Amino acid sequence: MNMSRSGSGVAFHAPWFDESEEQRVLQALGGRIAGDGPFCRRVEERLARLLGARRVLLTTSCTHALELALLALGIGRGQEVICPSFTFVSTANAILRVGARPVFADIEDRTLGLDPGDLERRLSPRTAAVLPVHYAGVAPDMDAILALARAHRLRVVEDAAQALGASFRGKALGTLGDAGCLSFHETKNITCGEGGALVLDEAETAARAEIIREKGTNRSAFLRGEVDKYTWVAEGSSYILSEVLAALLDAQLDKFAEIQARRAKVAARYQAGLETWARSHGVRLPTPVPERQGNHHIFYLLFPDEASRDACLQALRAGGVMASFHYVPLHSSPHGRALGLDRGDLPVTERVAGTLLRLPLHPLLADEDVDRVIAAVVASSA
Repeated sequence: MNMSRSGSGVAFHAPWFDESEEQRVLQALGGRIAGDGPFCRRVEERLARLLGARRVLLTTSCTHALELALLALGIGRGQEVICPSFTFVSTANAILRVGARPVFADIEDRTLGLDPGDLERRLSPRTAAVLPVHYAGVAPDMDAILALARAHRLRVVEDAAQALGASFRGKALGTLGDAGCLSFHETKNITCGEGGALVLDEAETAARAEIIREKGTNRSAFLRGEVDKYTWVAEGSSYILSEVLAALLDAQLDKFAEIQARRAKVAARYQAGLETWARSHGVRLPTPVPERQGNHHIFYLLFPDEASRDACLQALRAGGVMASFHYVPLHSSPHGRALGLDRGDLPVTERVAGTLLRLPLHPLLADEDVDRVIAAVVASSA
């Protein structure tokens, strides 16, 4: 069955699962299925090697990885964390969950990531951290963001939910700041349905995160044979990924290079097939930035106005192509307004949110599927 199609249409996303995932899960079911077992440790080690990171801790979601990062870094009540408004709700929710307050900054037009100039404008004596988002697996200007963080003694937590396999100046996204947070949700390049990971470099922060993640106990040290029993040593919660999901992720990592290659092929076909049309209709395609190697997580179109975006989206869906818009900016959302977070002008954020359209992109798309999408986009403005 070609899972790239939904009924007679083209699916927006589809994971590549086969017998390898089934076999790995069955293997996990034959042993202990709670977290922090052999599969969890194996996947953490594989991710650490892939990223060039000192420590990786698997979590139940990227949302929990973000919360865990802020908790381990000591971010909390009375402090502010600056992040983009053009992001998923988890970015702001994690800040609120630790008792801090999100402050929204605008995004760069080139990468759709946090704008360092607007970030600097929103610094205050209460600012404790910066939380940049690597939208579509492309980094914002991390040189400028990290320089501001150093100058003002701020922590940097990277929301790298979309960024596994992407890099900035040759260094993996998620390893540039004090902490990086990955997602393995079903929409991501590799997936275990739900899941995430926290990437850390500082040994002390990693030790705190490990205890918080394991209900405030030193159980992980016990499992490594470092203590003869485990007990409650600090305040914590439960952010441990199940062995069953780790086994699924282990099989996905075996395919990671091929998944990336297939996604790159789809993106290149979109780029070649839509360049001429885009130029003639004032539509912008993703723009490569030399020092920022993306991972082909999203292929988007930026239309000149909201009306033309909406017309294209309606035409694609009517033709069975499951395209989509993206975030409603958090500052303008009902909860953002209720919390009084809708302060300040965010013109790029609002323009991008109103004009961006995402095309189907996953490893099971055949050439004919991609060509069907391209034809539907071109026909939508005929």
